[in-house]
Amino acid sequence: MARSAPQPLQPGDYYLTPEGYMVFTEQYHLRRGTCCGNGCRHCPWQFGRDKKKPRPGRKTG
Repeated sequence: MARSAPQPLQPGDYYLTPEGYMVFTEQYHLRRGTCCGNGCRHCPWQFGRDKKKPRPGRKTG
């Protein structure tokens, strides 16, 4: 899988969990343009997730 260049961070690209981890948002992933294949929490391509189950908070159809 080809790697894309890191994108400069913009407001809304990530948030910090209570444990202090940086979590990239769907906004960042879409701007990045490719899936990294790591099963990220907000992956718009839902890599490694059961696509039959909609993710909570997301509209389907």
